Amino acid sequence: MVERLKAEHDAEAEWRPFYLRPDTPPEGTDVPKHLSAQYAATSERLRQMARANGMEMVTPSRIPNTRLAHEATEYAREQGKGEDFHRIVFRKYYGEGQDIGRLEVLRAAAQEAGLNADEMQQIVEAGRYTAAVKEQVDEAYALGITGVPTYILNDRYAIVGAQPYEVFQQALERLAIEADSDAKP
Repeated sequence: MVERLKAEHDAEAEWRPFYLRPDTPPEGTDVPKHLSAQYAATSERLRQMARANGMEMVTPSRIPNTRLAHEATEYAREQGKGEDFHRIVFRKYYGEGQDIGRLEVLRAAAQEAGLNADEMQQIVEAGRYTAAVKEQVDEAYALGITGVPTYILNDRYAIVGAQPYEVFQQALERLAIEADSDAKP
């Protein structure tokens, strides 16, 4: 959907880190039974949306600690491959159910994106991006972001969650109308 928005509306996307569950231990944790049951309807709706867009989606059985994934994404962004890497990691988690908190999964994503997996691992393990990711996450909390994904349009509108394409179209049309009225004397 993001690719479609970019193509049809000359939009730009910048993926930023956010810890939905900041208390997740480094090794991750199993999805609690009450959460699995609570989100069953949401998971089915997301699977249908994914299928409609030619993608498969699995409901992961584990909640990963995403710190390493976010830091590896910063490495990929610095190498000019941030969006490719993000898409691969997203697929590995939501499409394949892999644990993106594990370095071997991130290494495979790095290789697939054309990155040097050894260098990525060394730099991430050294903590080069830890402070930058923390700063971005803190900024998201300060903005009141509480869910993922959250899309901020022109620093004016927030769309939270996996929403249908039409929700984005309506918001972009509203922004265009507002820009038109702001431009008139």
